[in-house]
Amino acid sequence: MHTVVVGTSGVTASDVLAVAREGARIELSAEAVAALAAAREIVDALAAKPEPVYGVSTGFGALASRHISPELRAQLQRNIVRSHAAGMGPRVEREVVRALMFLRLKTVCSGHTGVRPEVAQTMADILNAGITPVVHEYGSLGCSGDLAPLSHCALTLMGEGDAEGPDGVVRPAGELLAEAGITPVELREKEGLALLNGTDGMLGMLVMALADLEKLYKSADVSAALSLEALLGTDKVLAPELHAIRPHPGQSASAANMLAVLKGSELTGHHQDDAPRVQDAYSVRCAPQVAGAGRDTLAHARTVAERELASAVDNPVVLPDGRVESNGNFHGAPVAYVLDFLAIAAADLGSIAERRTDRLLDKNRSHGLPPFLADDAGVDSGLMIAQYTQAALVSEMKRLAVPASADSIPSSAMQEDHVSMGWSAARKLRTAVDNLTRIVAIELYAATRAIELREGLTPAPASRAVIDAVRAAGVQGPGPDRFLTPDLEAADAFVRTGGVVAAVEPVTGPLA
Repeated sequence: MHTVVVGTSGVTASDVLAVAREGARIELSAEAVAALAAAREIVDALAAKPEPVYGVSTGFGALASRHISPELRAQLQRNIVRSHAAGMGPRVEREVVRALMFLRLKTVCSGHTGVRPEVAQTMADILNAGITPVVHEYGSLGCSGDLAPLSHCALTLMGEGDAEGPDGVVRPAGELLAEAGITPVELREKEGLALLNGTDGMLGMLVMALADLEKLYKSADVSAALSLEALLGTDKVLAPELHAIRPHPGQSASAANMLAVLKGSELTGHHQDDAPRVQDAYSVRCAPQVAGAGRDTLAHARTVAERELASAVDNPVVLPDGRVESNGNFHGAPVAYVLDFLAIAAADLGSIAERRTDRLLDKNRSHGLPPFLADDAGVDSGLMIAQYTQAALVSEMKRLAVPASADSIPSSAMQEDHVSMGWSAARKLRTAVDNLTRIVAIELYAATRAIELREGLTPAPASRAVIDAVRAAGVQGPGPDRFLTPDLEAADAFVRTGGVVAAVEPVTGPLA
């Protein structure tokens, strides 16, 4: 099994994906263990002094003015975890929780938190044992960290609360730790606070969304190319010299992908046949511009994610010169903004894909295709309601595009009076990514059927490869009406698992 080694300088996106989705094992580097021990010495020295230090010998948040005596400090750390583990609602997905825990471990290993090495090792042991804390949908405002989600994870470290075992069954965390031979942690000064004060949940969901959207944007370029082909559109608008004079990198990449897919097609360029037209509709002609803008948004979001992956997010932090300083680095604004930005771009990509699908189904705009791509229109309804489903998904995408990060709600007796709502932005982005996958799948389903209905014209080799792969995946071709949901679900699975790109690239070479 792949092993991820956690050091002091952060982790990569591929590390997060390996741990969250593939169950990779985790090891702590010798450098990280040394840094943990050095920072802990600083915390222990400050704890022994009579002067109060926030997070070490005081209360938290609006209660930070109280100095806590040494005999109550262990109780203080336990209490902050127990009281902050106040989430409600549905359980959060296993991959999200694993990413959340792993990214908190990343910051702990930076040597800036003051957590003991044995606490970090226990976090790694729990992940390696396949134990996943039960984390709930609601409880994070995206400031002072993803507090409730991280607290539920810290509760598991203490052997309290509920967790899911490697068999997928939810049981008391103490039982699961005992079976795995893991000793629960007894928290000391600053450790409870350090375990729950970070943007790890929203960052983990950002990293996974970026991976999913990168694949989806390539798939969307392919489905757009197939729609252009099915509509007898022109590929001249994809010429690289046209995109060079508006040098957005994403736009050029999308145009190049579409052009590669359409190479060798007999369907493109029929503008002057029986139904002459000067230009294709915007949804066809401007596909690279819209998808390209989304790709550039991905690039910006990836930059933010990389910076966060290299960050140590905690409050207070232990500095190399021995100071323990309060700060505002736990504020989720940088991550929240790009999560919202990605939801906006995804909504627009879904919207333009739906417009192409509708065009394929409308006999007045499809340039010779049967109404709704039906076998016997009137007797058969064809893909009429598949487009309804796609339209419903697009409508929800637009609602999900409303930014969460533009909102704020004060908490903690007005001490935490401006929050990022980044967790909420991440949760709605996950739904948006799921919806976009279904939208692209429906366009692909319609476009492949439409191409097969263009009798006497040979599609591009890459298009043929996609059609063959889709049919092999259980998505049926043209014919009389049938129960449509199984076809749509098979198309969704084909897109979701990367089938589109896998089918095309042996013909086109790697897509951008």
